[in-house]
Parts: sequence; structure tokens; C-alpha cells
Amino acid sequence: MAKTKTTFFCQNCGTQYAKWVGQCSACKEWNTVVEELVQKPEKTAWKTRSNTARKKAKPVLVKEISIEREVRLDTFDLEFNRVLGGGIVPGSLVLLGGEPGVGKSTLLLQIALKLPYKTLYVSGEESQKQIKMRADRIRPNSETCLILTETKTQNIFQQIEATEPDIVVIDSIQTLHSDYIESAAGSISQIRECTAELIKFAKETNTPVILIGHITKDGSIAGPKILEHMVDTVLQFEGDRNYVYRILRSLKNRFGSTAELGIYEMQSGGLRQVNNPSEILISKNDEGLSGTAIASTVEGMRPLMIEIQALVSTAVYGTPQRSTTGYNAKRLNMLLAVLEKRAGFKLGAKDVFLNITGGISVDDPAIDLAVIAAILSSNEDIPIEKGICFAAEVGLAGEIRPVQRVEQRILEAEKLGFTTIYVSKNNKIGLKNTKIRVQLATRIEDVVSGLFG
Repeated sequence: MAKTKTTFFCQNCGTQYAKWVGQCSACKEWNTVVEELVQKPEKTAWKTRSNTARKKAKPVLVKEISIEREVRLDTFDLEFNRVLGGGIVPGSLVLLGGEPGVGKSTLLLQIALKLPYKTLYVSGEESQKQIKMRADRIRPNSETCLILTETKTQNIFQQIEATEPDIVVIDSIQTLHSDYIESAAGSISQIRECTAELIKFAKETNTPVILIGHITKDGSIAGPKILEHMVDTVLQFEGDRNYVYRILRSLKNRFGSTAELGIYEMQSGGLRQVNNPSEILISKNDEGLSGTAIASTVEGMRPLMIEIQALVSTAVYGTPQRSTTGYNAKRLNMLLAVLEKRAGFKLGAKDVFLNITGGISVDDPAIDLAVIAAILSSNEDIPIEKGICFAAEVGLAGEIRPVQRVEQRILEAEKLGFTTIYVSKNNKIGLKNTKIRVQLATRIEDVVSGLFG
């Protein structure tokens, strides 16, 4: 047996040290460095279903590699499929992270209950009765979902060999522990070792594994950063407790785009898929209100119509306030500077508050023009006419810049009943026979004169 070696890890960020230190030099946290075992005794690999030795890899010429399209497993959840890129790739590892109570376990249990494949749902946080209570609200009569409450990886692999599931769900990776690492569950070494064992299992048997991961107070997934490098896909499930809507984003995806977005609505019977998010993100106010503008944005392949609200008021204190919700505060300051320098609006001594309704965050520069329109509408206290929306970026010189996929944005606005959309004059638009009026603009002054006269 090899000599046992130990080293020191920061439990917050995973930085390794040769000796104990009081403060981590990477994340600046105090008393987070602990001693852990790093060299473990020799272990035997878990047995595969066929009990055969794994074939040795051989080098192959690039031109001889087959590029046949991989067969994906349908999750029967359109939003989940969209974010993954069309379904679950066999043999892949998917990591789902999110705030406590946002609905990570509910989402994966709901998918596991819908799947027609044999699914093993492993929970280290809840008992079987607790999971049954949640399953009764979602779909109580599933005949393909097996529930296992276990935290020891060796016992989990024994049950996997006995049941031979098509998909494995682990809730959560921070609760698992292996006999080959002498440290507590959730430590850096345990998370790394348990994930490595699951990756070996997934790649050897071509069985997809979905992991739930806890996050730290700064919003990153708990454990070593290498955890996100080891898995194939990293998903972020986010939402506000004050809203019923949940957003599923892809932070990393080896088998698809990272720009896709899935939207769910939390209900008593589980999470409902929102197939047309534009209707829920726009308030149904018949009365015209100042400070409100509609923007056409694109998340992945999906166009969205979002409502932007702005409030401009006289600063009560010496320093004007700049506050945003769901929007980049630095970009707001830039747009305010453009309005003051290029368009002549004196907003330097006024408070400006900006909010994107629905509790979502948007970083698409195509909503710049809608942000400016909402700010000017609130400043002048003149509501923007119903049926007008915006899709353009604003430059530092006050020019209206073109955006990508403008035709898709126009068609989405027309589908929802908008009558006019402001876009850049430099956009090349080939649409014909559209009922919506496309208003071309080159500078902010063109938009201001068209909206407020």
C-alpha cells in the first residue's frame, strides 16, 4: 500500500496549499482551508454490465472518424430539450445548479417521472416518503422511475448493476461520499472523486447521468472549479422567490448551444413549461403608462418580447441614484451619458431606476433603444403609444446600430399584434407582405421626434 499523503484545500474555491493558512489567497475567505487525504489506496474499478475489459483506445485518422449524428434521448420536456440542444446525449454528464428552493429537485423528479425509460433517481437529501409526497403532486403512477435513498457511491453502483437503468439522476453530488476518500461528504476531495467515478460509469456504459449541485453564497457551484470542467453540460436554474417563473440557462454545453433559454412556471402540481414567454413578460395594461417600452430580444433561437420600465425623478439626495433590475448598471450609465451628450437631455441630476419585468435578466444590446425610450418617456411623463416596440443598439455617438436576426424579431412582434417596430436603417431587411410598419432610424433624434413629436 502506498504511503498516505495529505494536503490542504480551500473549501470555498478549491485552491490547494502545501501547509495550513488562515486566509485563502485566492478567494480571501478566512478559516476555509482544511487538511484532506489526496493519495488513496489502490482500488478496483466497478464492474460493467457485460463484465468485460474495456477496449484500449487506438489512434485514428481524422478522415476515418465517423460524423454520424448522435442519437439523443427525448426528455419529453420541450424547454429542457431546447437548453440541452435537442435531448440528452447518451454517456454524458449534466450538472444542474441553482439557489436553494428554486426547484432543482422538482424539475428533475418531474422529468424522471415522465420518461418512458427506466430511470434511477438517487437522493441523498430526502427520504423515500418525502419524494413520494412530491411525486403524488406531479405524477403518482409512473412505472419507470426507481427511487433510491443512498449516499455511498459503492452501494449506488451495486444498485445500478442490479437495475440497469437507462438514465441516472443524482440529488445531489455534494451529499455523496466514497470509501476511498477519508474526508467528509461535500469536501473538495469527495466531490472530485465521486464525480470521477460517475464519469467512468457514464462513459463505459453509455448511460447519461444528471447531477444536482449546490451553489455557494457568491452564486458559483460548490466544490472545486474542476467539477464544471469534468462534466459535459452545466445548467443554471434561476428565479426569484417573488416570481413564479424560473429560467433554465446553459453555461456550458459540449453538444449544443449555450445561448438557449428555458422558461417554467412554478405551480402546485410542479413546473409548467412556458412555450410563449412573450405573453407572460408583457403586462396587460389597457391604460397607457409613461416609462414603459417593449423590446424585441433573442435568447438562443427564441425571440422574446420583454417589457422595460423606467422611473426618472428629481434626486432627493446630493448624489443621483442609478439602480437596475435585470439589466447591466454600467450599460445604463453609458446610455444616460449618450442621452446627455448627444441628445441634450439633462439627466445628470436625476435619479434613474430601470426594471425588466418578469424577473429575468437580459444582456442583449438590441434592447438599448427600448431602454432609452422608456427613460425619455418617464422623464417627459408621456406614455409611448401602444403597438410600438424597439430592436436596435445605441452607439456612443448617438447612432442607431443594426442588430442580428432582425427579421426574426420583426416577425415575433407582428405575431403578438404590434403595429410599429423601430430598427436601424443599416439593417438589411428582406421581409415582404408584413402588416407591421418597420420604422428605420439613424440617430436618437429620429426616434425622439417620432415618439414625442
